[in-house]
Amino acid sequence: MIHPVQNVQTKKAKNMKIQLKNVRLSFPSLFQKASFNGVEGKYEATFLIPKTDTKTKASIDEAINKAIAEANIKVPSDKRCLQNGDDKDYDGYADHWTFKAGNSRRPVVIDRDKAPLIEEDGKPYAGCFVNCIVEVWIQNNSYGKRVNANLHGVQFLKDGDSFGAGGSDATDDFDDLDGI
Repeated sequence: MIHPVQNVQTKKAKNMKIQLKNVRLSFPSLFQKASFNGVEGKYEATFLIPKTDTKTKASIDEAINKAIAEANIKVPSDKRCLQNGDDKDYDGYADHWTFKAGNSRRPVVIDRDKAPLIEEDGKPYAGCFVNCIVEVWIQNNSYGKRVNANLHGVQFLKDGDSFGAGGSDATDDFDDLDGI
């Protein structure tokens, strides 16, 4: 059962939209809302930013710090949309920052030429590289204080090694029983 949120106080900081370029896509739910234990969630994705991309990291830090300052609250680092990928046990996360964003409305999903993409196109997919538009905002309500990000759009940039791409063929793990 979903209960209405009580005493919701959210404050969107002005001009906190950021374009993340050439980032790797992880756990995308871009065409259908994610659901957990039968409860419908949001459209969402996690973006992997190489730690060597100090320019993008600085832009994100600036937006987060500005949003926190405007809201005049303290938000612990573990309650922010930007996390250290080294702390996660997922393929491809080492040496990256992770940035999670979501939205209750479906984000724009386009190809390199700005043509709309649909799920049947097979892209974007977990492991490919994308550009995206996100907006940092502050949550300050009965559910806690957090720095979140809205996901406004994703543009497929280029192919990458797919995450969770099936692994090895299980056929090779069996013995050949012909003639037994």
